[in-house]
Amino acid sequence: MDPLALGLLGLALLVGVVGIGMGLGDGGSRRLSQRARRMVGDQPGRRAPRGGPSLVRQHRGGLDDLVRRLTPRPEALRARLAATGLEISLGRYGLICAGLAAGIPAILMIKGMSPAGAILVGVLAGLGLPHMAVGWLAKRRRGKFAKLFPEAIGLMVRGLKAGLPVTETMGVAGREVADPVGAEFRRVSQQVRLGQSLEDAMWATAKRLNLAEFNFLVITLSVQRETGGNLAETLENLDEILRKRQAMKLKVKAMSSEAVASAGIIGCLPFVMSAMLFVVSPDYIMTLFRDPFGLMLVAGAATSMALGIGVMMKMVSFEI
Repeated sequence: MDPLALGLLGLALLVGVVGIGMGLGDGGSRRLSQRARRMVGDQPGRRAPRGGPSLVRQHRGGLDDLVRRLTPRPEALRARLAATGLEISLGRYGLICAGLAAGIPAILMIKGMSPAGAILVGVLAGLGLPHMAVGWLAKRRRGKFAKLFPEAIGLMVRGLKAGLPVTETMGVAGREVADPVGAEFRRVSQQVRLGQSLEDAMWATAKRLNLAEFNFLVITLSVQRETGGNLAETLENLDEILRKRQAMKLKVKAMSSEAVASAGIIGCLPFVMSAMLFVVSPDYIMTLFRDPFGLMLVAGAATSMALGIGVMMKMVSFEI
């Protein structure tokens, strides 16, 4: 076995062992810290709410601090990780990136790829795959939130018409509506009970979710607080707008489904054929990765494929 491949494989195994050790070693304290953050809505790296310091001591390990120093924008990365709804620390995210960047080149070099090409693929995979996975998880959570959000608004409208205060209606929505909507409304309700103003709690949640529908609610509540008026009627109008917006999105999705399917098939075809050739005749396809001119061809093909897929996806993407 190539010594470089063996070293990278050993590094990948070491990263895995360290990751398991982190999960087992600080599990108790981390769970307590996460539970406290859920109670007060405090996220790592976020400023304390107005009116007092944070109620939770920031819990950061040495690996978290290392990743924070190496990352150009650690707060933006924390916000992306928080948007997934999962408790993913910077240190664990860094371990996943390092494990992929070390493990994939080792496997490729064992299969016969040149060290330069394998390391390049490993670096791109280590940086790109976790980033895409986090984006996909956040997008999926936002989609679930947007789908259930009108139900929460409808519950709030009925509660306000029954004479309940707005904070109590949010607590009811948090208990009755499924997650992730219920979890976010429960967090807002808990923050308000612990002394944070409703507006600050709502804007903090809006910043974490980065969802237009929730921003509409926050702006509606802020405007109603400034100008007064019938909040139940205002939220009822917002509920109708959100449901019409959701129906329009589904209509656009149905109309553009054929173009999306075509883009997916055309984009996946080269990768499927390469994988089939790799299984049937590895020596034939690996020549493309061993030769420097072949690597240039692969880079050019990947660039053109990325541009083509981006253009096709942009053509079928509509803002509503």
